[in-house]
Amino acid sequence: MTADHPFPTLFSPLRVGPTLLKNRIFSTGHMTVMLEDGVPSARMAAYHGARARGGAGLIIVEAARAHPSGTSGRAAITAYDDACIPGYERIIAACRPHGCKVFGQLTHPGREMGALADGTQPVAYAPSAVPNERFHVMPRAMPQALIAEIVEGFEAAAARLKRAGLDGIEVLASHGYLLGQFLNPRTNIRQDAYGGSPENRLRFVREVLAATRRGAGPGLAIGLRLSGEEKDHDGLEQPEVLAIAEALGQDGTLDYLNVTAGTSAGLAGSTHIVPPMHYETAYTAPLAATIRARVTLPIFVAGRINQPQIAEEVLSSGQADMCGMTRAMIADPQMPLKAQANRLDDIRACIACNQACIGHMLNGQPISCIQHPETGRELEYGTLSKATNPKRVLVIGGGPAGLKAAAIAAARGHHVTLHEATATLGGQVNLAQSLPGRAEFGGAATNLAHEAKSAGVDIRLNSPADLSLIEQTAPDAVICATGATPYTPDIPGADEAHILTAWEVLQDKANIGGRVVIADWKGDWIGLGLAERLARNGCHVRLAVNGTMAGQSIPQYARDAWLGTLYRLGVEILPYLRLYGADAEDAYFQHVLSGEPVMLEGVDTLVTSLGHQPVTTLADQLSQWPGELHLIGDCLTPRTVEEAVFEGLKAGTAL
Repeated sequence: MTADHPFPTLFSPLRVGPTLLKNRIFSTGHMTVMLEDGVPSARMAAYHGARARGGAGLIIVEAARAHPSGTSGRAAITAYDDACIPGYERIIAACRPHGCKVFGQLTHPGREMGALADGTQPVAYAPSAVPNERFHVMPRAMPQALIAEIVEGFEAAAARLKRAGLDGIEVLASHGYLLGQFLNPRTNIRQDAYGGSPENRLRFVREVLAATRRGAGPGLAIGLRLSGEEKDHDGLEQPEVLAIAEALGQDGTLDYLNVTAGTSAGLAGSTHIVPPMHYETAYTAPLAATIRARVTLPIFVAGRINQPQIAEEVLSSGQADMCGMTRAMIADPQMPLKAQANRLDDIRACIACNQACIGHMLNGQPISCIQHPETGRELEYGTLSKATNPKRVLVIGGGPAGLKAAAIAAARGHHVTLHEATATLGGQVNLAQSLPGRAEFGGAATNLAHEAKSAGVDIRLNSPADLSLIEQTAPDAVICATGATPYTPDIPGADEAHILTAWEVLQDKANIGGRVVIADWKGDWIGLGLAERLARNGCHVRLAVNGTMAGQSIPQYARDAWLGTLYRLGVEILPYLRLYGADAEDAYFQHVLSGEPVMLEGVDTLVTSLGHQPVTTLADQLSQWPGELHLIGDCLTPRTVEEAVFEGLKAGTAL
């Protein structure tokens, strides 16, 4: 890579122990929920193969259990069984032809255990009987015999990964899992050889690393992942981690350190495992830089590095030697190749919404991306077939569903015209991006519009469509993506009260009083975002949620970070409330469990966020139209951007 290239460091090679990486972009170990009986599947191989084909220098395959005592209901690769080997070989075969190295990752969760597959609670082992806050698990202190057995398990697992042909192994001590629990004086209160002093707390990790090296042999790179700071109550703090990194870096066992942030042990710390857009880009880089200044090993870093420009800055400024860009490549598997070719406008940037990636994973579903539903579905949609008989296609609606459908159809060779009734593409995304901290969400509309234009779609703004237009143009196919509008039921007393919809607030269409109640039916980002916006504008805000909590329907890591912000702003959150009515001064609710009335007094403005209703005017007109018709997105039934874009992909592929 020449010095005049915009990313000279990002695309320079890096030697990590015995392994030479072709560039500085890697995919971190992350759970994909694409296993079959604890073994990497063909679907997982295709997923990782797409990132390798797109130019990644290194892929670290998700955490594998090194010992059966670490098995919980959350499916993981069973590296304690020879059955894992063919699965790893499958991934290597998909990645290595593209010059991409593949590392495995070995771990044990310790006390961070959920329910077993049969619904019962496992016995969770940890250095000491210190409970965690997130899963409310009281672990059993590990006897020394089990410690020795787990160390042997890491050696045997490493030997299996070597047999599979991997290029390296990363041992997981980050995010408050077992090795991190031994390192932390608040979770390790042992008084034997494995606790009581910094040296003793390092013993288990050193034994695991030595065992991993024995199993792997000299030909594989060995690394350790650490949280540079766990950012939670009783979590490891930065000076402690720095001392740990220095000590382990001097042992001669490791070839690199991989620095991240957060811990699984608490709700606050766990938001850093997959940080939402609430956090600044590359905010973990200073943690890596502090360690890099004191440790001579190559330092990897990950955490909200979603663009090549950001990665280059992290690298060229000396904060780290490798950049984890996992979600960046979930959103755009071709990101590295596009950056290398200086095609920056073509990169589909991750917006850190966390909905289909970690959101899916936490629900036990295969990961994907709301902007790029091909992710995780590479076997079905990874190759775009050209149309054998190009059609004239009319797409009605320029929101996410219509844009995706138009882009896919045009890329396949169809002749596509898109009509958008307003002056702007993007639909409801334009409302979402106006909320505090949500500007990045607008990238979904920007990216989809760019894809449609690049594919050659004829886009016509300020162009409402009706049946007469379709009859005049006589297309071969119509894709109806006319979206939705706010659902506004009859509210008793509405003629007396000052009531606004969420859309009216976001569009600044009305004055808002100083004391606001938000009636939030869905429990999604709208209620949270409205509450933050109005509170920051000086309003007294009460958020009344028809559910168990605000943000109930959005991914945990995004929700929890937001709830912390609302608490600091003084927003009062009232769960289990169903809107019943209003008058000039009060809002009336019903407690959804007890059925009893709840009156919120002193209300200047009631803001309703009660969901959406589909716009079906055109769809109804087309019910007897003889041509090919597809209804997609919110006009079919209101949901989220994820479903809209996925249905756009399916419609564009089906033509």
